[in-house]
Amino acid sequence: MIRLINVTKRFHENGVETVVADGLNMTFPTGASVALLGRNGAGKSTLLKMIAGTLRPSRGQILLDGSVSWPIGFVGSFHGELTGLQNSRFVARIYGVESDALVAFVERFSGLGEHFRLPFRTYSQGMRARLAFSLSMGIAFDTYLIDEITAVGDAAFREKCEAVLTERLAGRSAVVVSHSLGFLRRVCQMGVVLDQGRAAWFDDIEDAIAAHQRLMAA
Repeated sequence: MIRLINVTKRFHENGVETVVADGLNMTFPTGASVALLGRNGAGKSTLLKMIAGTLRPSRGQILLDGSVSWPIGFVGSFHGELTGLQNSRFVARIYGVESDALVAFVERFSGLGEHFRLPFRTYSQGMRARLAFSLSMGIAFDTYLIDEITAVGDAAFREKCEAVLTERLAGRSAVVVSHSLGFLRRVCQMGVVLDQGRAAWFDDIEDAIAAHQRLMAA
């Protein structure tokens, strides 16, 4: 379960204030996958980062029950001078999982080949995303935070990603950001539409998508 209590987030730049979350109150239920929808800049990725704890709200509380992943698709937390293998071992220590097993999974699933033993700073954006996604899938979380994994790698790798993600989500929770409505339909049951700092909750993903499409057409 994830519970937002009066969550507000404001950004200030060049004397201009932008509100991306304005007193949000909602509960993401255990065992359900919830889509976050909205225009570009509506605050979807910002909300994921606040739930993950990598960004603090300006006001309010976020209560978490169980383990929560970092935003899958986010590659900004890896050390550039460490290899993919070394970064994987470091993550294993942080999350208390067996290091050799995680390394073996990530090396096999990512398909990075010899690059797995090269510094992260030498990776292309695609390789970075492969490493980040593979690490996320190698650790069992109660709730997965997913940010645009459909942009990871080529078509074959994206298909492999969706297959393992569907397997991981069985009986678990997720909060999902994606521009692919087909992907959201396949993995989510519910949805939230963000607009101008407000959030509208829908118990049915089709209702959420319809509301999002009306908003985009307006």
